[in-house]
Amino acid sequence: MSDRSALDGMLDAIYARVGEVAPQPRLSATRRALELLGDPHRAYPIVHITGTNGKTSTSRIIESILRAQNLRTGLFTSPDLGRLNERIVVDGEPIDDETLLRNWHDIEPFLGLADAELEAAGEAPLTFFEALTVLAYATFADAPIDVGVIEVGMGGEWDSTNVADGQVAVFTPIDLDHQDRLGSTIAAIARTKAGIIKPGRSVVSALQAPEAQEQLERAAELSEATMAVEGRDFRVLGRTPAVGGQLVDVQGRAGRYEGLFVPLLGAHQAQNTAVAIAAVETFVGDGSLAIDRQVLDEGLALATSPGRLQVAATAPTVVVDAAHNPHGAAAMAAGLKESFRFSKLIAVVAVLSDKDAAGIFKAVADEVDEFVVTTAPSARATDADDLARVAVEVLGADRVVVEPDLERALELAREEAADAPEGDDGAAGGVVAFGSITLVARVLQIARESGWSAT
Repeated sequence: MSDRSALDGMLDAIYARVGEVAPQPRLSATRRALELLGDPHRAYPIVHITGTNGKTSTSRIIESILRAQNLRTGLFTSPDLGRLNERIVVDGEPIDDETLLRNWHDIEPFLGLADAELEAAGEAPLTFFEALTVLAYATFADAPIDVGVIEVGMGGEWDSTNVADGQVAVFTPIDLDHQDRLGSTIAAIARTKAGIIKPGRSVVSALQAPEAQEQLERAAELSEATMAVEGRDFRVLGRTPAVGGQLVDVQGRAGRYEGLFVPLLGAHQAQNTAVAIAAVETFVGDGSLAIDRQVLDEGLALATSPGRLQVAATAPTVVVDAAHNPHGAAAMAAGLKESFRFSKLIAVVAVLSDKDAAGIFKAVADEVDEFVVTTAPSARATDADDLARVAVEVLGADRVVVEPDLERALELAREEAADAPEGDDGAAGGVVAFGSITLVARVLQIARESGWSAT
């Protein structure tokens, strides 16, 4: 069997499991599979990250700063933008196909044993995300790594990543999302996410809504965990947009860092940077040791966040963003306003069925001139006509066009942007594609395959 055939077989096997959009609220299955493997997740310390928005960006910044300190890192994030390997990163590089396949073959028999035990007990076999979590933890032990940076898949308390004992629990802003599984209020969602706090460990949290903050503080107190909070223990002191990013001043837990160049756009990325710095200070010196400035500069310079205010093409400019809820869409809109100048902005939007589509449209209504409503490449995508009805209710019929085919929708938006008259400041028309991570992944793929010029 060729390597390509073997890899395709491996991917078919893992994707055949129940998808990550329908997680099992349990830890026992993942814990048992890892126990059969010798508990590889206990071979290294872990920084564990949850929240509603900013989890992936913050995880990537934390990993990059830790790597700049000459630590060998493992990074587990989700979802990917088209390639499974992107989710499991060792020392800054996604694992290659050979490593992915070899490690899968190593763990597959043990997944089978765990599946058999589950089925005998009348339970469902390991899901896709549970199996992927086992693969990631085993890969990091095999590498080996000095520290794992682990992003929660969904929620926290019963997310399969939570079998690990994280030395630092990190919380990005918590808002409404996945209400059908996490709870209908911010307090309920925060309570679920607070489940990653471990007894006697450390907590670092972004500025939260009062009801979320109350839940995190209560969980930290019950767990006798120390807690550092944005606005009290660390903060963004100031920020100035710059070419290719921004200059950010941060007061950390242990040091003051001025004029940091962060190669990411938007105020939310400045906040993510402050949270990441506090998390690293907490992990390395329990909040008492400042990060060496040369190390910090190197770590931030290497930080990336694909699919977040990312320029996918030029002439006309096409920006993609993974915003898929109102909070994320509002952050995207603010970042677009601050970092780009368009005489006319056309949005290509697709939203999954469990999302607050009306809230998403309201969040960007002031920054976008026209909307091309389409369909995301996902079984959970909202029908384009149904989504358009929501858009028309929020925006009015004159700002909404329906094109179910994503590739054609993107072409319509690019043509409209290219034909837009130049603004008084020389600005041209532009396109932003957002609303679903699967949409972003497909737009990036189309841009690559079409040979559009990208910065």
